[in-house]
Amino acid sequence: MRFATRLLLVQLVTVVAVVAVCTAVFGWLAVRQLRAESEASALNIARTVAEDPDVQALVAEYSADPGTPDAAGLSVGPLQELAADVAARTDALFVVITDDHGIRLAHPNAEILGQVVSTPFEEVLAGNEVVDWEVGTLGESARAKVPVFPADGGAPVGEVSVGFERASVFDDLPAVIASIAIVAGGAVALAALATLLLRRRFERLTLGVQPEELVALVQNQAAVLDGVGDGVIALDPDGTVRVCNDAAERMLGIDAPLGRAFDGLGLGGAVVADIRSGRATDGVVVGDRVLYIDARPVTRNATALGEVIVIRDRTDVEALATRLDSVRAMTEALRVQRHEFANRLHVAAGLLDAERVPDARAFLGDLLARGSVDFAVVGIERVTDPFLQSLLGAKALTARERGVALRISDDTLLLGTLEAVEDVAAIVGNLVDNALTAAVDAAVASDGAGAAWIEVALLGDADELVVTVSDSGNGVPAGTDPFARAGGAARSDAGGRAEVAGGADAGADVDRVERVPDDAVHGRGFGLPLSRDLARRVGGEVWLIDGGGDGRGAVFGARIPAALRLSDTAPRDRDGTPDHPGPAAPHDTETATARSEEEP
Repeated sequence: MRFATRLLLVQLVTVVAVVAVCTAVFGWLAVRQLRAESEASALNIARTVAEDPDVQALVAEYSADPGTPDAAGLSVGPLQELAADVAARTDALFVVITDDHGIRLAHPNAEILGQVVSTPFEEVLAGNEVVDWEVGTLGESARAKVPVFPADGGAPVGEVSVGFERASVFDDLPAVIASIAIVAGGAVALAALATLLLRRRFERLTLGVQPEELVALVQNQAAVLDGVGDGVIALDPDGTVRVCNDAAERMLGIDAPLGRAFDGLGLGGAVVADIRSGRATDGVVVGDRVLYIDARPVTRNATALGEVIVIRDRTDVEALATRLDSVRAMTEALRVQRHEFANRLHVAAGLLDAERVPDARAFLGDLLARGSVDFAVVGIERVTDPFLQSLLGAKALTARERGVALRISDDTLLLGTLEAVEDVAAIVGNLVDNALTAAVDAAVASDGAGAAWIEVALLGDADELVVTVSDSGNGVPAGTDPFARAGGAARSDAGGRAEVAGGADAGADVDRVERVPDDAVHGRGFGLPLSRDLARRVGGEVWLIDGGGDGRGAVFGARIPAALRLSDTAPRDRDGTPDHPGPAAPHDTETATARSEEEP
C-alpha cells in the first residue's frame, strides 16, 4: 500500500474517531440538557401550583382534619380539577397534591386518591424542594416536589409533585441526534476531501516518490556526493544551486554556493554558456586545475527539474600523462645506452680476442674519458645529475631525428642531485618539447635555411632549480598568451592583457577560466599550462622571459623549489648556502635574450 493511501486512511480513521467521540459527547450533553429542562419545567410548575392561594387553603384544611379524606369527595373536589387542568395544559404525566401525611388529595388515577404516595415525602415536608428521577405508580418520570405552606406561614402542610414521563422528556432527542449526525457526516466528508487534496499536493511535491524512497534517495545522495571524487552541482529550473558537494567547491574555487544563481558564481561566460547549452566541456581551466564539466538536464514524469553538472579533475591525469611521456623518453634513452654500451663491449672484446691489447686499452681509455654513452649533446658534461643527463640525452635523440640540435648552455651549473624527479621531468620535458616544436616549425617555414637548435641552461640556487629554454623558432606573436590552452590568445577580463616576461606575477589579470578547444592535441596547448600548474603547486613558476620575434626565438624560464638535494662536497658560504660562481639567474631577461640570439 502506498504511503499516500496509508496517510489517507489514517487521517480518515482519525477524523472518524474524533467525530465519533464528539458525537457521543454532544449526545450526552443533549440528554443532560433535556433532563435538566424537564426537571426545571416540573419544578416551575410545582412551585406555581404550591403557591396558589386556593391550593394552600384547601391543603391546609385537609391537613387540619385528623381523619382520612373521602376518596369519592376528592375525585370531584377542586384540587383534583386543578391538578387535571394543569397536567393537561403542561403535558405533564401527573400533578399530585398531598397533605402533611402524604395522603393523595389529587392524582391522575382517581382510584388511589386518599392513599399515601409511593415515593418518599419526608424531606419535602421538612421544607425542602426535591428534584429527581423516580419510579412511581405511573412509571419512571422526572419529577419535582415542592412543599405547600399555609397562607399565614408556618410549617409545610403538604406537597405538590409534578412529573414528566421519560418518553416525553426525550421527544426532541432524535432531532438532536440527527443534527449531530449531519454535522459529523459533513466533518468526515470535509476531512476526506482535505485529505485527498493533501495527498495530491504531497505526491506533486515529491514527484510521486514515497517517504521510504525519499530515505533511500537521501542515503544514496549522501553516499554519492561524499563518497566520490567527482564534483556534483544540482540546479533547479531557475538556475539556482541546490546541491553542491565539497569536491565541486574545491575544484571550482567557490564558497557557499547553495542558494546562489549559477550565473553569479564567477565561472566565466563561456563555461556558463556551454553548460546552459547542455554540451560537455573538456579542458576547462579553473585556477590551477584542468576540469571536465558535463551538464545533463533532469526530468521526471515530463517535468523539468533542472540540471545536474558533473565535474571531473583532469589535472592529475594530464600531469601523469606528461610524466609518463618523460619516463618513456628516458626508457628509450636507457635502451639506446644499453645497446650502445653493449656494442662498445663487443668492440673491446673483439680487440682483445685479436690480441690487439694496446688498441683495446686505447679504446677503453677513450670510453672512460667520454662516458659510457655519447649523447652527442654539446655541453652535456655540465649536467652532473644522471637523471637530468638521461632526460636531456633522450630529448636530444628525439630532436636530432627531426633535424634540431640540443645543447647545454655554458651558464649551466648544478651542485646537487635531483630530488623532485617527476615534477622536473614534466616541466623541463614540456619546455624542451615546446621549443622543439617551435624550432621545427621555423625550419620548415624557412625551407631549412639555418640550423635549428635548442639551448637549455640549468642553475642550482640552494635547493631550487632554475631552468631557461631558448630555441631558434620564430618567437611568440605579440598579443598572444603561450600559456592559453591550445595556444590561443588569452581571454582577459582586463582588456586582453597577455602574460609576458616579468616572472611569477605576470599574467595575474588573465581570466581565471579558459576553455580548451576540442581540437587541442597533446603537446600543443596542454604542455605549457600544465608545466606552469605543476610549478605553481610546489611554489614555483613557469613564465615567458622573452617573446622573441624578428628572427629570434622565445625564451622560457622555470623555477622549481625543493628540486635539488645539496651534495656534501659542494662549497658553501658562511651562511651555509652553496658558494658557486656563475651567471645571473636564468630569469634575467637581458642575459637570456643574449643567449637566444647566439648562433649554434
